[in-house]
Amino acid sequence: MQGQLLAGRYRLADPIGKGGMGRVWRAHDEVLHRAVAIKELTAALYVSESDRTVLLARTRAEARAAARINHSAVVTVHDVLDHDGRPWIVMELVEGQSLADAVKDRERVEPREAARIGLWVLKALRAAHSAGVLHRDVKPGNVLLGRDGRVLLTDFGIAQVEGDTAITRTGEIVGSVDYLAPERIRGQDPGASSDLWALGATLYTAVEGRSPFRRTTPLATMQAVVDEEPTEAGHAGPLAPVIAALLHKDPARRPGAAEAEQMLAEAAEGRRPSAAQLYVPTQYAGSVRETGSDSGTHTGPHTPRSPHSPYTSRTQHTQHTRHPQHAPHTPVTGTPYPPSTGPTVLGGPGQLAATSQPPRRRRRLRTLALVVALAAIVGGGTAVVVQQWDETRLEGTGATTKSALPTEDGTPAPESSVPDTWVPVTDPLGFGLSLPDKSWTRSVHSTAGGIQQIDYSPDGGEHFIRIAVDESPDFGDPYAHQIDLEEQLRGLVDYKRLKLEKNIYRDRNGSLWEYTWTAQAKDTSFPGPRRAIEETYLARDGVEYALYMSSPAESWAKTRKQFTAVLQGWQPRTG
Repeated sequence: MQGQLLAGRYRLADPIGKGGMGRVWRAHDEVLHRAVAIKELTAALYVSESDRTVLLARTRAEARAAARINHSAVVTVHDVLDHDGRPWIVMELVEGQSLADAVKDRERVEPREAARIGLWVLKALRAAHSAGVLHRDVKPGNVLLGRDGRVLLTDFGIAQVEGDTAITRTGEIVGSVDYLAPERIRGQDPGASSDLWALGATLYTAVEGRSPFRRTTPLATMQAVVDEEPTEAGHAGPLAPVIAALLHKDPARRPGAAEAEQMLAEAAEGRRPSAAQLYVPTQYAGSVRETGSDSGTHTGPHTPRSPHSPYTSRTQHTQHTRHPQHAPHTPVTGTPYPPSTGPTVLGGPGQLAATSQPPRRRRRLRTLALVVALAAIVGGGTAVVVQQWDETRLEGTGATTKSALPTEDGTPAPESSVPDTWVPVTDPLGFGLSLPDKSWTRSVHSTAGGIQQIDYSPDGGEHFIRIAVDESPDFGDPYAHQIDLEEQLRGLVDYKRLKLEKNIYRDRNGSLWEYTWTAQAKDTSFPGPRRAIEETYLARDGVEYALYMSSPAESWAKTRKQFTAVLQGWQPRTG
């Protein structure tokens, strides 16, 4: 796409930012001969038709909202154009970095500088509120720090514009969970004070280097926002009482915009604002509670298997790898694995076999940061769509790198959604996918070695989809993991690699592996030439997912098309 000309005017140069919903390009306006930033909405490529309509409406609302605000601290929107059935927003290019990036680089921002940044963000918010626009997503990733010293507020993608028809569903709250005001989590209508609360949380993050309420799960974070007071901002200096005032749980008891501006101005001069003390709440004295586990994982029960299930009986006839804990697709039906080097000790249903070779010690490379790109969390009757873009912000605004959905010849798949006839499924383990029809039934293949493997098949395993979920992957690079697995498969009859290459899937580092082999009658009820393909990637919460599909070679053309649709409909678990 690099070098492409949009609307006969804007030449795309290179991607400069990414996030959960889109990608931002540096581009050149060939009419006015100036550099611009162009925001591409890539999330619309991977959602249902109804959700796509909402996303497109939000993007157009973003352009309308920003266009209503005339202030030097708000990123200017130059143009909105339609390309490939999606809106693209042409904006002012800001050379610099986001506040989120600055915090990462420096660990924390000096209090007086943070107050100066907050002062300009507040000016932008006052201008927006005067124009009838609530931002609703103030956070470090949406605050841009120009190399020329300017501070700008960007990304009005979920703004609420006074007088516009609502484009959020009933009961839905949209925003980044760390920076949602308590009243928004309770389901109340947001007001200008909700944006000021988010500003307070943003300033806390700036001076402390961490979010004030982030916990191990989104649900626990929301509970903390509503019920708990943040740890005292020990590095905030004169900004401390201002932050505390803005983070008051009761919106009616927070300072107004004019008062907050005066306080920030004093803090920027190094003076402790005495007026702020009037708003500082009494510290919460209740017990601090946190729900959810460290991983935020809900593990579904094992699916019972009948004695006649192919996933039980054929395990007894399948030879196993020396390192089964590494395998994203352990042996079942037509899934190939090389013979072990010692005598096999067969396990019961759902268990991997042990061999005389000691298993290699697992290397734990867990990513501890919890980053939810797009989640639906139901609590108290309110659905919350969580957007976490802070960690990937660069210049201009946040956006995503387009996920690669490769086709047979290795080119990106057509930009289309899952076929309307397919059936969406939410697995008990929490992930979601779409299946060709209702005949595809679920089976728990294995939960050994900390890797949970779930199969879906319409015909007892001749054709099947396997999803492997590894919370503690041994490899930090999916490509390296697949290379390691391939070494274990080279002894298969007629094994041939068709493709094994790095790619980007769902804005994350991934790897695509495709191969053929001849399954043997002693190992499976479906012998003969087979083919398989697997996309492995590391999600933002550090979990490794392997999406694997296999079928007889003679029916591969249909299976390969189905695999592309599986990738398009895939949703990792969300807490």
